[in-house]
Amino acid sequence: MRDWKEETRLRVEFIRQQLKQAGAKGIVYGNSGGKDSALVGILCKMACDNTIGVLMPCHSSRNYGQDMEDGLKVAHQFHIKTLTVDLTPVRQALLDAMKETACPPSETAVKNIAPRLRMTTLYSLAQTESCLVAGTGNRSEAYLGYFTKWGDGAYDFNPIGDLTVTEILAFLKALDAPAEVIEKAPSAGLYDGQTDEDEMGVRYGDVDLYLLGHKEQPPEKASKMHRDSAHKRHLPVTYGSSQTL
Repeated sequence: MRDWKEETRLRVEFIRQQLKQAGAKGIVYGNSGGKDSALVGILCKMACDNTIGVLMPCHSSRNYGQDMEDGLKVAHQFHIKTLTVDLTPVRQALLDAMKETACPPSETAVKNIAPRLRMTTLYSLAQTESCLVAGTGNRSEAYLGYFTKWGDGAYDFNPIGDLTVTEILAFLKALDAPAEVIEKAPSAGLYDGQTDEDEMGVRYGDVDLYLLGHKEQPPEKASKMHRDSAHKRHLPVTYGSSQTL
């Protein structure tokens, strides 16, 4: 079991170093109302008072209901400044524009629009306020490739990227985060009724047993997802990239 008090100290110091190195004045992050964003928000607020959590509802009614309520509970408990940017009209405008092309987006492509709009929103706010964007992805998601390339996979630093879903739950309990956030099923909130594990067909707990060294092999489907998503975990390949620039 990790010493969560020490983990808090080390991660707060890490965040402060990132801000100092970049000469940034604060942090913005996407407050989804989920576990990962809750932990990132709490740690960032401990490191920097000028931390802004951004609620970005987009299309799904859950975004406007449970997720927003839970995100606001975390923000209120830990005194995190909150902004709300409604992205549903922007999403619809993009879909309408693309309908006029000869190549309308696939179902999967449509699902990934919201995370990419959120990335654009966060970076617009960050540049305006001279802030850094904090990532909210965890180790389990990264292994599976369960994130959107150039969406929630884009950020300036990530203070929890080495932690599995199992560890994040324990960390949040140690920090006395709201029970509603800790207990609800992980969901990207991409559409109504969506949960991560149902969509993937893989349980985070089973993946974490492998990542934490309790099993020698991951579930077969998880292994395939890891192989298929390798491109997401590396910078784009460029011609001559093996040469020293």
